[in-house]
Amino acid sequence: MDGLVAQCSARLLQQEKEIKSLTAEIDRLKNCSYLEASPSLEQLREENLKLKYRLNILRRSLQAERKRPTKNMININSRLQELFGCAIKAAYPDLENPPLVVTPSQQPKFGDYQCNSAMGISQMLKAKEQKVSPREIAENITKHLPNNEYIDRVEIAGPGFINVHLRKDFVSEQLTNLLVNGVQLPVLGENEKVIVDFSSPNIAKEMHVGHLRSTIIGESMSRLFEFAGYNVLRLNHVGDWGTQFGMLIAHLQDKFPDYLTVSPPIGDLQAFYKESKKRFDTEEEFKKRAYECVVLLQSKNPDIMKAWNLICDVSREEFNKIYDALDITLIERGESFYQDRMKDIVKEFEDKGFVQVDDGRKIVFVPGCSVPLTIVKSDGGYTYDTSDLAAIKQRLFEEKANKIIYVVDNGQATHFQTVFAAAQMIGWYDPKVTRVAHVGFGVVLGEDKKKFKTRSGETVRLMDLLEEGLRRSMDKLKEKERDKVLTEEELKAAQTSVAYGCIKYADLSHNRLNDYVFSFDKMLDDRGNTAAYLLYAFTRISTSIARLANIDEEMLQRAARETKDHFGPREGVETGTVHFTVPRNPTEDLR
Repeated sequence: MDGLVAQCSARLLQQEKEIKSLTAEIDRLKNCSYLEASPSLEQLREENLKLKYRLNILRRSLQAERKRPTKNMININSRLQELFGCAIKAAYPDLENPPLVVTPSQQPKFGDYQCNSAMGISQMLKAKEQKVSPREIAENITKHLPNNEYIDRVEIAGPGFINVHLRKDFVSEQLTNLLVNGVQLPVLGENEKVIVDFSSPNIAKEMHVGHLRSTIIGESMSRLFEFAGYNVLRLNHVGDWGTQFGMLIAHLQDKFPDYLTVSPPIGDLQAFYKESKKRFDTEEEFKKRAYECVVLLQSKNPDIMKAWNLICDVSREEFNKIYDALDITLIERGESFYQDRMKDIVKEFEDKGFVQVDDGRKIVFVPGCSVPLTIVKSDGGYTYDTSDLAAIKQRLFEEKANKIIYVVDNGQATHFQTVFAAAQMIGWYDPKVTRVAHVGFGVVLGEDKKKFKTRSGETVRLMDLLEEGLRRSMDKLKEKERDKVLTEEELKAAQTSVAYGCIKYADLSHNRLNDYVFSFDKMLDDRGNTAAYLLYAFTRISTSIARLANIDEEMLQRAARETKDHFGPREGVETGTVHFTVPRNPTEDLR
Protein backbone atom coordinates (compact mmCIF):
# COMPACT_ATOMS: atom_id res chain seq x y z
CA MET A 1 0.00 0.00 0.00
CA ASP A 2 2.89 2.39 0.75
CA GLY A 3 4.07 2.01 -2.86
CA LEU A 4 0.61 2.82 -4.27
CA VAL A 5 0.26 5.86 -2.03
CA ALA A 6 3.69 7.09 -3.14
CA GLN A 7 2.75 6.64 -6.82
CA CYS A 8 -0.52 8.54 -6.36
CA SER A 9 1.29 11.32 -4.48
CA ALA A 10 3.87 11.66 -7.23
CA ARG A 11 1.18 11.82 -9.90
CA LEU A 12 -0.74 14.36 -7.82
CA LEU A 13 2.34 16.55 -7.54
CA GLN A 14 2.99 16.33 -11.30
CA GLN A 15 -0.62 17.28 -12.12
CA GLU A 16 -0.42 20.26 -9.76
CA LYS A 17 2.75 21.43 -11.54
CA GLU A 18 1.06 21.11 -14.94
CA ILE A 19 -1.96 23.11 -13.73
CA LYS A 20 0.31 25.86 -12.41
CA SER A 21 2.17 25.95 -15.70
CA LEU A 22 -1.06 26.13 -17.74
CA THR A 23 -2.52 28.79 -15.43
CA ALA A 24 0.60 30.93 -15.92
CA GLU A 25 0.32 30.50 -19.69
CA ILE A 26 -3.36 31.49 -19.62
CA ASP A 27 -2.55 34.62 -17.59
CA ARG A 28 0.20 35.51 -20.08
CA LEU A 29 -2.16 35.16 -23.02
CA LYS A 30 -4.85 37.17 -21.22
CA ASN A 31 -2.41 40.06 -20.78
CA CYS A 32 -1.65 40.20 -24.49
CA SER A 33 -4.04 43.02 -25.51
CA TYR A 34 -3.70 42.27 -29.22
CA LEU A 35 -5.25 38.81 -28.72
CA GLU A 36 -9.01 39.28 -28.64
CA ALA A 37 -10.05 35.68 -29.37
CA SER A 38 -7.14 33.28 -29.28
CA PRO A 39 -7.67 29.59 -30.20
CA SER A 40 -4.55 28.86 -28.13
CA LEU A 41 -6.12 30.45 -25.08
CA GLU A 42 -9.32 28.45 -25.46
CA GLN A 43 -7.33 25.22 -25.92
CA LEU A 44 -5.29 25.92 -22.79
CA ARG A 45 -8.43 26.66 -20.81
CA GLU A 46 -9.93 23.34 -21.95
CA GLU A 47 -6.75 21.44 -21.00
CA ASN A 48 -6.67 23.20 -17.63
CA LEU A 49 -10.24 22.12 -16.87
CA LYS A 50 -9.42 18.50 -17.80
CA LEU A 51 -6.35 18.52 -15.57
CA LYS A 52 -8.29 19.96 -12.65
CA TYR A 53 -10.89 17.20 -13.09
CA ARG A 54 -8.15 14.52 -13.10
CA LEU A 55 -6.53 16.18 -10.10
CA ASN A 56 -9.73 15.92 -8.09
CA ILE A 57 -10.08 12.24 -9.02
CA LEU A 58 -6.48 11.60 -7.95
CA ARG A 59 -7.02 13.41 -4.66
CA ARG A 60 -10.13 11.34 -3.91
CA SER A 61 -8.35 8.10 -4.91
CA LEU A 62 -5.38 8.92 -2.71
CA GLN A 63 -7.64 9.74 0.22
CA ALA A 64 -9.62 6.50 -0.25
CA GLU A 65 -6.45 4.42 -0.53
CA ARG A 66 -5.07 5.88 2.67
CA LYS A 67 -8.31 5.15 4.51
CA ARG A 68 -8.67 1.62 3.17
CA PRO A 69 -8.51 -0.87 6.08
CA THR A 70 -5.33 -2.91 6.15
CA LYS A 71 -3.77 -5.42 8.48
CA ASN A 72 -0.30 -4.28 7.44
CA MET A 73 1.55 -2.02 9.84
CA ILE A 74 2.22 1.48 8.58
CA ASN A 75 5.80 2.68 8.37
CA ILE A 76 5.08 6.11 9.79
CA ASN A 77 8.61 7.32 9.12
CA SER A 78 8.14 6.63 5.39
CA ARG A 79 4.71 8.27 5.38
CA LEU A 80 6.07 11.42 7.01
CA GLN A 81 8.97 11.53 4.58
CA GLU A 82 6.46 11.31 1.76
CA LEU A 83 4.41 14.20 3.19
CA PHE A 84 7.38 16.46 3.84
CA GLY A 85 8.88 15.54 0.47
CA CYS A 86 5.69 16.80 -1.24
CA ALA A 87 5.68 19.93 0.92
CA ILE A 88 9.32 20.76 0.13
CA LYS A 89 8.80 20.24 -3.62
CA ALA A 90 5.72 22.44 -3.55
CA ALA A 91 7.47 25.16 -1.51
CA TYR A 92 10.73 25.09 -3.51
CA PRO A 93 9.97 23.60 -6.96
CA ASP A 94 13.17 24.93 -8.50
CA LEU A 95 15.53 23.18 -6.07
CA GLU A 96 17.10 19.99 -7.39
CA ASN A 97 17.26 17.14 -4.85
CA PRO A 98 16.58 19.20 -1.71
CA PRO A 99 17.49 17.41 1.55
CA LEU A 100 14.73 15.37 3.16
CA VAL A 101 15.53 14.67 6.82
CA VAL A 102 12.73 13.16 8.92
CA THR A 103 13.73 11.34 12.10
CA PRO A 104 12.13 10.22 15.37
CA SER A 105 12.36 12.90 18.02
CA GLN A 106 15.11 12.35 20.58
CA GLN A 107 13.10 14.11 23.29
CA PRO A 108 9.36 13.24 23.48
CA LYS A 109 8.51 16.63 24.97
CA PHE A 110 9.30 18.19 21.59
CA GLY A 111 7.03 15.83 19.68
CA ASP A 112 7.13 12.41 18.06
CA TYR A 113 9.17 13.23 14.93
CA GLN A 114 11.31 16.03 13.55
CA CYS A 115 11.88 17.38 10.06
CA ASN A 116 15.33 18.97 9.93
CA SER A 117 15.46 19.86 6.23
CA ALA A 118 15.24 23.64 6.59
CA MET A 119 18.92 24.15 7.43
CA GLY A 120 20.11 22.22 4.37
CA ILE A 121 17.68 24.04 2.07
CA SER A 122 18.91 27.36 3.47
CA GLN A 123 22.46 26.44 2.42
CA MET A 124 21.27 25.48 -1.07
CA LEU A 125 19.46 28.80 -1.48
CA LYS A 126 22.51 30.64 -0.18
CA ALA A 127 24.57 29.05 -2.96
CA LYS A 128 22.04 30.56 -5.38
CA GLU A 129 22.56 33.94 -3.69
CA GLN A 130 19.16 33.80 -1.98
CA LYS A 131 19.38 34.58 1.73
CA VAL A 132 16.47 32.96 3.54
CA SER A 133 16.64 31.95 7.21
CA PRO A 134 16.01 28.28 8.08
CA ARG A 135 13.10 29.35 10.27
CA GLU A 136 11.37 31.09 7.35
CA ILE A 137 11.97 27.98 5.24
CA ALA A 138 10.48 25.78 7.96
CA GLU A 139 7.36 27.99 8.05
CA ASN A 140 7.07 27.78 4.27
CA ILE A 141 7.37 23.99 4.33
CA THR A 142 4.64 23.60 6.96
CA LYS A 143 2.29 25.81 4.90
CA HIS A 144 2.61 23.37 2.01
CA LEU A 145 2.04 20.17 3.99
CA PRO A 146 -0.75 18.13 2.33
CA ASN A 147 -3.83 17.26 4.35
CA ASN A 148 -3.32 13.95 6.11
CA GLU A 149 -4.58 11.76 8.92
CA TYR A 150 -1.23 11.32 10.71
CA ILE A 151 -0.19 14.77 11.99
CA ASP A 152 -2.02 16.50 14.83
CA ARG A 153 0.13 19.64 14.74
CA VAL A 154 3.61 20.92 13.87
CA GLU A 155 5.73 23.41 15.79
CA ILE A 156 8.82 25.27 14.66
CA ALA A 157 11.61 25.35 17.21
CA GLY A 158 15.12 26.76 17.39
CA PRO A 159 16.72 27.81 14.12
CA GLY A 160 14.26 25.82 11.98
CA PHE A 161 13.44 22.40 13.41
CA ILE A 162 9.91 21.25 12.60
CA ASN A 163 8.52 19.22 15.50
CA VAL A 164 5.76 16.81 14.53
CA HIS A 165 3.05 15.62 16.93
CA LEU A 166 1.08 12.57 15.77
CA ARG A 167 -2.67 12.40 16.06
CA LYS A 168 -3.90 10.54 19.10
CA ASP A 169 -6.61 8.62 17.19
CA PHE A 170 -4.09 7.51 14.53
CA VAL A 171 -1.69 6.07 17.12
CA SER A 172 -4.60 4.39 18.90
CA GLU A 173 -5.76 2.82 15.63
CA GLN A 174 -2.28 1.48 14.90
CA LEU A 175 -1.97 -0.04 18.37
CA THR A 176 -5.34 -1.75 17.93
CA ASN A 177 -4.17 -3.15 14.61
CA LEU A 178 -0.98 -4.41 16.27
CA LEU A 179 -2.85 -6.08 19.14
CA VAL A 180 -5.48 -7.69 16.90
CA ASN A 181 -3.41 -8.69 13.86
CA GLY A 182 0.12 -8.86 15.23
CA VAL A 183 3.17 -7.60 13.37
CA GLN A 184 2.31 -7.42 9.66
CA LEU A 185 4.85 -6.05 7.20
CA PRO A 186 3.70 -4.25 4.06
CA VAL A 187 3.55 -6.75 1.21
CA LEU A 188 6.87 -6.26 -0.58
CA GLY A 189 7.20 -9.29 -2.80
CA GLU A 190 3.77 -9.77 -4.32
CA ASN A 191 4.17 -11.76 -7.57
CA GLU A 192 7.94 -11.91 -7.06
CA LYS A 193 9.90 -15.15 -6.82
CA VAL A 194 12.94 -15.67 -4.63
CA ILE A 195 15.22 -18.71 -4.83
CA VAL A 196 17.31 -19.40 -1.73
CA ASP A 197 20.09 -21.97 -2.28
CA PHE A 198 21.32 -23.31 1.06
CA SER A 199 22.55 -26.31 3.08
CA SER A 200 23.91 -28.29 0.06
CA PRO A 201 25.61 -31.34 1.64
CA ASN A 202 27.38 -34.01 -0.41
CA ILE A 203 25.75 -37.37 -1.05
CA ALA A 204 27.55 -40.29 0.66
CA LYS A 205 28.99 -37.94 3.26
CA GLU A 206 27.38 -37.04 6.54
CA MET A 207 26.36 -33.50 7.31
CA HIS A 208 28.87 -31.83 9.61
CA VAL A 209 28.97 -28.70 11.71
CA GLY A 210 30.01 -26.70 8.63
CA HIS A 211 26.51 -27.22 7.21
CA LEU A 212 24.87 -25.80 10.33
CA ARG A 213 25.25 -22.12 9.48
CA SER A 214 24.14 -22.41 5.84
CA THR A 215 21.07 -24.42 6.88
CA ILE A 216 19.99 -22.10 9.71
CA ILE A 217 20.72 -18.81 7.90
CA GLY A 218 19.12 -20.03 4.66
CA GLU A 219 15.93 -21.21 6.37
CA SER A 220 15.68 -17.96 8.36
CA MET A 221 16.09 -15.84 5.23
CA SER A 222 13.47 -17.94 3.45
CA ARG A 223 10.99 -17.35 6.28
CA LEU A 224 11.67 -13.61 6.23
CA PHE A 225 11.05 -13.44 2.49
CA GLU A 226 7.82 -15.43 2.89
CA PHE A 227 6.72 -13.16 5.72
CA ALA A 228 7.23 -10.19 3.39
CA GLY A 229 4.99 -11.78 0.74
CA TYR A 230 7.52 -13.31 -1.66
CA ASN A 231 7.07 -16.67 -3.37
CA VAL A 232 10.09 -18.58 -2.02
CA LEU A 233 11.72 -21.66 -3.55
CA ARG A 234 14.18 -23.30 -1.16
CA LEU A 235 16.74 -25.35 -3.10
CA ASN A 236 19.21 -27.92 -1.79
CA HIS A 237 22.05 -28.07 -4.35
CA VAL A 238 23.42 -31.40 -3.14
CA GLY A 239 26.65 -32.89 -4.51
CA ASP A 240 25.18 -35.99 -6.14
CA TRP A 241 27.33 -36.39 -9.27
CA GLY A 242 30.99 -36.81 -10.19
CA THR A 243 33.93 -39.22 -10.18
CA GLN A 244 33.50 -40.14 -6.48
CA PHE A 245 30.32 -42.00 -7.42
CA GLY A 246 32.32 -44.35 -9.62
CA MET A 247 34.25 -45.70 -6.62
CA LEU A 248 31.09 -45.84 -4.47
CA ILE A 249 29.18 -47.82 -7.08
CA ALA A 250 32.11 -50.18 -7.74
CA HIS A 251 32.43 -50.81 -3.98
CA LEU A 252 28.66 -51.40 -3.73
CA GLN A 253 28.86 -53.98 -6.52
CA ASP A 254 31.63 -55.85 -4.70
CA LYS A 255 30.13 -55.67 -1.20
CA PHE A 256 26.49 -56.26 -2.18
CA PRO A 257 26.52 -58.15 -5.52
CA ASP A 258 22.75 -58.79 -5.30
CA TYR A 259 21.92 -55.07 -4.90
CA LEU A 260 19.66 -55.16 -7.98
CA THR A 261 17.22 -57.53 -6.27
CA VAL A 262 17.90 -57.09 -2.54
CA SER A 263 18.12 -53.66 -0.92
CA PRO A 264 21.65 -53.46 0.53
CA PRO A 265 22.01 -52.71 4.26
CA ILE A 266 24.69 -50.04 3.77
CA GLY A 267 24.25 -48.73 7.32
CA ASP A 268 27.06 -46.26 8.07
CA LEU A 269 27.50 -44.43 4.79
CA GLN A 270 30.47 -42.46 6.08
CA ALA A 271 32.35 -45.71 6.78
CA PHE A 272 31.24 -47.02 3.39
CA TYR A 273 32.69 -43.93 1.72
CA LYS A 274 36.00 -44.28 3.56
CA GLU A 275 36.27 -47.96 2.56
CA SER A 276 35.72 -47.14 -1.12
CA LYS A 277 38.19 -44.22 -1.01
CA LYS A 278 40.87 -46.41 0.53
CA ARG A 279 40.42 -49.02 -2.20
CA PHE A 280 40.44 -46.32 -4.90
CA ASP A 281 43.78 -45.01 -3.59
CA THR A 282 45.45 -48.41 -3.22
CA GLU A 283 43.94 -50.85 -5.77
CA GLU A 284 44.65 -50.12 -9.44
CA GLU A 285 42.12 -52.65 -10.75
CA PHE A 286 39.42 -51.14 -8.49
CA LYS A 287 40.32 -47.61 -9.66
CA LYS A 288 39.94 -48.75 -13.29
CA ARG A 289 36.48 -50.20 -12.58
CA ALA A 290 35.52 -47.04 -10.72
CA TYR A 291 36.27 -44.93 -13.81
CA GLU A 292 34.26 -47.37 -15.93
CA CYS A 293 31.33 -46.93 -13.56
CA VAL A 294 31.58 -43.14 -13.97
CA VAL A 295 31.30 -43.52 -17.77
CA LEU A 296 28.29 -45.85 -17.37
CA LEU A 297 26.70 -43.41 -14.90
CA GLN A 298 27.08 -40.53 -17.35
CA SER A 299 25.48 -42.67 -20.08
CA LYS A 300 22.68 -43.52 -17.59
CA ASN A 301 23.11 -47.29 -17.65
CA PRO A 302 20.01 -48.70 -15.82
CA ASP A 303 21.93 -50.98 -13.40
CA ILE A 304 24.42 -48.24 -12.54
CA MET A 305 21.62 -45.72 -12.13
CA LYS A 306 19.92 -48.06 -9.63
CA ALA A 307 23.12 -48.30 -7.60
CA TRP A 308 23.45 -44.50 -7.71
CA ASN A 309 19.85 -44.05 -6.55
CA LEU A 310 20.39 -46.51 -3.67
CA ILE A 311 23.36 -44.48 -2.40
CA CYS A 312 21.45 -41.20 -2.78
CA ASP A 313 18.45 -42.61 -0.90
CA VAL A 314 20.57 -43.69 2.08
CA SER A 315 22.10 -40.19 2.27
CA ARG A 316 18.74 -38.54 1.86
CA GLU A 317 17.30 -40.44 4.81
CA GLU A 318 20.14 -39.19 7.03
CA PHE A 319 19.79 -35.61 5.80
CA ASN A 320 16.04 -35.64 6.42
CA LYS A 321 16.51 -36.66 10.06
CA ILE A 322 18.41 -33.40 10.60
CA TYR A 323 16.04 -31.30 8.50
CA ASP A 324 13.01 -32.69 10.37
CA ALA A 325 14.64 -32.03 13.76
CA LEU A 326 15.44 -28.41 12.85
CA ASP A 327 12.13 -27.85 11.01
CA ILE A 328 13.85 -27.17 7.69
CA THR A 329 11.97 -27.39 4.39
CA LEU A 330 13.98 -27.92 1.20
CA ILE A 331 13.53 -29.14 -2.36
CA GLU A 332 16.48 -31.24 -3.44
CA ARG A 333 17.90 -30.27 -6.79
CA GLY A 334 21.44 -31.56 -7.02
CA GLU A 335 24.20 -31.35 -9.58
CA SER A 336 22.70 -34.32 -11.47
CA PHE A 337 19.65 -32.18 -12.30
CA TYR A 338 21.80 -29.88 -14.46
CA GLN A 339 23.92 -32.51 -16.26
CA ASP A 340 21.86 -32.53 -19.46
CA ARG A 341 22.16 -28.73 -19.71
CA MET A 342 25.95 -28.49 -19.44
CA LYS A 343 26.77 -29.31 -23.07
CA ASP A 344 24.58 -26.40 -24.21
CA ILE A 345 26.16 -24.10 -21.62
CA VAL A 346 29.65 -24.82 -22.99
CA LYS A 347 28.46 -24.35 -26.60
CA GLU A 348 26.85 -20.99 -25.76
CA PHE A 349 30.09 -19.67 -24.29
CA GLU A 350 32.03 -21.04 -27.27
CA ASP A 351 29.65 -19.52 -29.81
CA LYS A 352 30.03 -16.09 -28.20
CA GLY A 353 33.83 -16.33 -28.26
CA PHE A 354 34.38 -16.45 -24.49
CA VAL A 355 36.18 -19.82 -24.35
CA GLN A 356 39.95 -20.30 -24.37
CA VAL A 357 41.83 -23.62 -24.35
CA ASP A 358 44.56 -23.97 -21.74
CA ASP A 359 46.47 -27.25 -21.39
CA GLY A 360 43.46 -29.17 -22.66
CA ARG A 361 40.97 -27.34 -20.42
CA LYS A 362 38.25 -25.01 -21.66
CA ILE A 363 38.32 -21.88 -19.55
CA VAL A 364 36.46 -18.57 -19.45
CA PHE A 365 38.10 -15.32 -18.32
CA VAL A 366 35.64 -12.86 -16.81
CA PRO A 367 36.50 -9.12 -16.71
CA GLY A 368 37.29 -7.95 -13.20
CA CYS A 369 37.82 -11.49 -11.87
CA SER A 370 41.27 -12.85 -11.12
CA VAL A 371 40.56 -16.57 -11.53
CA PRO A 372 39.01 -17.98 -14.74
CA LEU A 373 36.16 -20.47 -14.76
CA THR A 374 37.00 -23.99 -15.93
CA ILE A 375 33.93 -25.26 -17.79
CA VAL A 376 35.49 -28.42 -19.29
CA LYS A 377 38.37 -30.40 -17.73
CA SER A 378 41.24 -31.80 -19.80
CA ASP A 379 39.60 -35.25 -19.65
CA GLY A 380 36.37 -33.84 -21.10
CA GLY A 381 34.43 -33.82 -17.83
CA TYR A 382 32.44 -30.93 -16.45
CA THR A 383 33.17 -29.04 -13.22
CA TYR A 384 31.48 -27.24 -10.35
CA ASP A 385 31.82 -24.08 -12.46
CA THR A 386 29.81 -25.64 -15.29
CA SER A 387 27.20 -26.92 -12.84
CA ASP A 388 26.77 -23.51 -11.19
CA LEU A 389 26.49 -21.77 -14.58
CA ALA A 390 23.83 -24.26 -15.66
CA ALA A 391 22.02 -23.76 -12.35
CA ILE A 392 21.94 -19.96 -12.53
CA LYS A 393 20.68 -20.01 -16.12
CA GLN A 394 17.93 -22.51 -15.27
CA ARG A 395 16.87 -20.39 -12.30
CA LEU A 396 16.77 -17.21 -14.37
CA PHE A 397 15.06 -18.51 -17.51
CA GLU A 398 12.97 -21.49 -16.38
CA GLU A 399 12.15 -20.55 -12.79
CA LYS A 400 11.99 -16.85 -13.75
CA ALA A 401 13.35 -15.83 -10.35
CA ASN A 402 13.45 -12.15 -9.39
CA LYS A 403 16.06 -12.83 -6.72
CA ILE A 404 18.55 -15.66 -6.31
CA ILE A 405 20.37 -15.96 -2.97
CA TYR A 406 23.27 -18.36 -2.41
CA VAL A 407 23.93 -19.05 1.29
CA VAL A 408 27.46 -20.47 1.20
CA ASP A 409 30.53 -19.84 3.40
CA ASN A 410 32.87 -16.90 2.82
CA GLY A 411 35.48 -19.17 1.23
CA GLN A 412 33.30 -19.40 -1.89
CA ALA A 413 32.97 -15.63 -2.36
CA THR A 414 35.41 -15.41 -5.29
CA HIS A 415 33.84 -18.38 -7.05
CA PHE A 416 30.33 -16.94 -6.91
CA GLN A 417 31.49 -13.45 -7.82
CA THR A 418 33.02 -14.96 -10.98
CA VAL A 419 29.94 -17.07 -11.81
CA PHE A 420 27.61 -14.06 -11.41
CA ALA A 421 29.90 -11.87 -13.53
CA ALA A 422 30.05 -14.57 -16.26
CA ALA A 423 26.24 -14.84 -16.29
CA GLN A 424 26.02 -11.08 -16.65
CA MET A 425 28.74 -11.00 -19.32
CA ILE A 426 26.92 -13.52 -21.51
CA GLY A 427 23.67 -11.58 -21.15
CA TRP A 428 21.62 -13.88 -18.95
CA TYR A 429 20.65 -11.22 -16.45
CA ASP A 430 20.79 -7.51 -15.68
CA PRO A 431 21.63 -6.70 -12.02
CA LYS A 432 19.32 -3.68 -12.26
CA VAL A 433 16.41 -6.05 -12.92
CA THR A 434 17.33 -9.27 -11.10
CA ARG A 435 19.14 -9.52 -7.79
CA VAL A 436 21.70 -12.32 -7.58
CA ALA A 437 23.67 -12.40 -4.32
CA HIS A 438 26.11 -14.53 -2.36
CA VAL A 439 25.31 -14.48 1.37
CA GLY A 440 28.56 -15.58 2.96
CA PHE A 441 29.26 -16.49 6.57
CA GLY A 442 32.13 -17.28 8.91
CA VAL A 443 33.08 -20.69 10.24
CA VAL A 444 32.08 -22.36 13.51
CA LEU A 445 34.97 -22.51 16.01
CA GLY A 446 35.57 -24.68 19.05
CA GLU A 447 36.17 -23.15 22.47
CA ASP A 448 39.90 -23.21 21.64
CA LYS A 449 39.01 -20.73 18.84
CA LYS A 450 40.13 -23.19 16.18
CA LYS A 451 37.92 -24.94 13.63
CA PHE A 452 35.37 -27.03 15.50
CA LYS A 453 36.75 -30.62 15.53
CA THR A 454 36.35 -33.80 17.54
CA ARG A 455 39.13 -34.87 19.92
CA SER A 456 40.46 -37.15 17.18
CA GLY A 457 40.71 -34.15 14.86
CA GLU A 458 37.75 -35.06 12.65
CA THR A 459 34.94 -32.71 11.66
CA VAL A 460 32.03 -32.78 14.12
CA ARG A 461 29.00 -34.65 12.78
CA LEU A 462 25.94 -32.42 12.84
CA MET A 463 23.74 -35.21 14.18
CA ASP A 464 26.15 -35.78 17.09
CA LEU A 465 26.05 -32.07 17.85
CA LEU A 466 22.23 -32.01 17.90
CA GLU A 467 22.08 -35.07 20.14
CA GLU A 468 24.55 -33.49 22.55
CA GLY A 469 22.33 -30.41 22.60
CA LEU A 470 19.33 -32.56 23.53
CA ARG A 471 21.26 -34.25 26.34
CA ARG A 472 22.45 -30.95 27.81
CA SER A 473 19.02 -29.41 27.45
CA MET A 474 17.45 -32.23 29.45
CA ASP A 475 20.13 -31.91 32.13
CA LYS A 476 19.33 -28.20 32.41
CA LEU A 477 15.59 -28.81 32.69
CA LYS A 478 16.09 -31.44 35.40
CA GLU A 479 18.48 -29.13 37.22
CA LYS A 480 15.60 -26.64 37.41
CA GLU A 481 13.25 -29.47 38.45
CA ARG A 482 11.02 -29.01 35.43
CA ASP A 483 10.64 -32.79 35.25
CA LYS A 484 8.62 -32.61 38.48
CA VAL A 485 5.99 -30.23 37.11
CA LEU A 486 5.81 -31.21 33.43
CA THR A 487 4.31 -34.32 31.91
CA GLU A 488 6.62 -36.63 29.98
CA GLU A 489 5.28 -35.24 26.69
CA GLU A 490 5.68 -31.63 27.84
CA LEU A 491 9.20 -32.32 29.06
CA LYS A 492 10.15 -33.82 25.69
CA ALA A 493 8.73 -30.80 23.87
CA ALA A 494 10.61 -28.43 26.19
CA GLN A 495 13.82 -30.39 25.64
CA THR A 496 13.70 -30.11 21.84
CA SER A 497 12.52 -26.48 21.90
CA VAL A 498 15.34 -25.40 24.19
CA ALA A 499 18.06 -27.47 22.50
CA TYR A 500 17.32 -26.59 18.87
CA GLY A 501 16.16 -23.07 19.70
CA CYS A 502 19.41 -22.32 21.51
CA ILE A 503 21.55 -23.72 18.68
CA LYS A 504 19.67 -21.68 16.07
CA TYR A 505 19.62 -18.48 18.10
CA ALA A 506 23.30 -18.71 18.98
CA ASP A 507 24.11 -18.84 15.28
CA LEU A 508 21.77 -16.03 14.23
CA SER A 509 22.71 -13.73 17.13
CA HIS A 510 26.30 -13.48 15.88
CA ASN A 511 27.50 -11.34 13.02
CA ARG A 512 26.93 -13.47 9.94
CA LEU A 513 30.28 -12.63 8.35
CA ASN A 514 32.37 -13.40 11.43
CA ASP A 515 33.54 -16.74 12.81
CA TYR A 516 31.94 -17.64 16.14
CA VAL A 517 32.79 -19.91 19.06
CA PHE A 518 30.34 -22.76 19.60
CA SER A 519 29.65 -23.22 23.33
CA PHE A 520 26.75 -25.22 24.74
CA ASP A 521 27.33 -23.67 28.17
CA LYS A 522 26.78 -20.16 26.81
CA MET A 523 23.88 -21.21 24.58
CA LEU A 524 21.94 -22.78 27.45
CA ASP A 525 22.66 -19.99 29.93
CA ASP A 526 19.37 -18.42 31.03
CA ARG A 527 21.06 -15.04 31.40
CA GLY A 528 22.25 -12.73 28.64
CA ASN A 529 21.57 -12.76 24.91
CA THR A 530 20.48 -16.40 24.59
CA ALA A 531 17.42 -18.28 23.40
CA ALA A 532 17.10 -19.81 26.88
CA TYR A 533 16.67 -16.33 28.39
CA LEU A 534 14.15 -15.26 25.71
CA LEU A 535 12.17 -18.49 25.98
CA TYR A 536 12.01 -18.07 29.76
CA ALA A 537 10.83 -14.44 29.43
CA PHE A 538 8.22 -15.36 26.83
CA THR A 539 6.93 -18.26 28.91
CA ARG A 540 6.74 -16.08 32.01
CA ILE A 541 4.71 -13.41 30.18
CA SER A 542 2.42 -15.79 28.30
CA THR A 543 1.70 -18.17 31.19
CA SER A 544 2.63 -17.01 34.69
CA ILE A 545 1.68 -13.31 34.48
CA ALA A 546 -1.31 -13.79 32.19
CA ARG A 547 -2.60 -16.71 34.27
CA LEU A 548 -2.36 -14.74 37.52
CA ALA A 549 -4.23 -11.84 35.93
CA ASN A 550 -6.84 -14.20 34.42
CA ILE A 551 -6.11 -12.80 30.94
CA ASP A 552 -5.76 -14.77 27.72
CA GLU A 553 -4.96 -13.74 24.14
CA GLU A 554 -8.60 -13.74 23.06
CA MET A 555 -9.51 -11.34 25.87
CA LEU A 556 -6.68 -8.98 24.85
CA GLN A 557 -7.78 -8.96 21.22
CA ARG A 558 -11.43 -8.40 22.14
CA ALA A 559 -10.47 -5.49 24.38
CA ALA A 560 -8.31 -4.02 21.62
CA ARG A 561 -11.17 -4.19 19.10
CA GLU A 562 -13.74 -2.70 21.48
CA THR A 563 -11.59 0.05 22.99
CA LYS A 564 -11.60 3.14 20.79
CA ASP A 565 -9.35 5.29 22.94
CA HIS A 566 -6.25 3.65 24.41
CA PHE A 567 -4.92 6.87 25.88
CA GLY A 568 -5.82 9.41 28.47
CA PRO A 569 -3.11 12.01 29.07
CA ARG A 570 -0.51 12.94 26.48
CA GLU A 571 2.00 10.59 28.14
CA GLY A 572 -0.14 7.68 26.94
CA VAL A 573 0.30 8.72 23.32
CA GLU A 574 4.04 8.99 23.83
CA THR A 575 4.06 5.44 25.20
CA GLY A 576 2.11 4.24 22.18
CA THR A 577 4.31 5.93 19.61
CA VAL A 578 7.35 4.07 20.91
CA HIS A 579 6.12 1.23 18.70
CA PHE A 580 6.20 3.40 15.59
CA THR A 581 9.11 5.77 16.03
CA VAL A 582 11.85 3.25 15.18
CA PRO A 583 12.58 3.46 11.43
CA ARG A 584 11.82 0.12 9.83
CA ASN A 585 14.46 -0.29 7.15
CA PRO A 586 14.90 -4.10 7.12
CA THR A 587 12.26 -4.13 4.38
CA GLU A 588 14.75 -2.38 2.11
CA ASP A 589 17.19 -5.27 2.61
CA LEU A 590 14.51 -7.72 1.53
CA ARG A 591 13.98 -5.80 -1.69
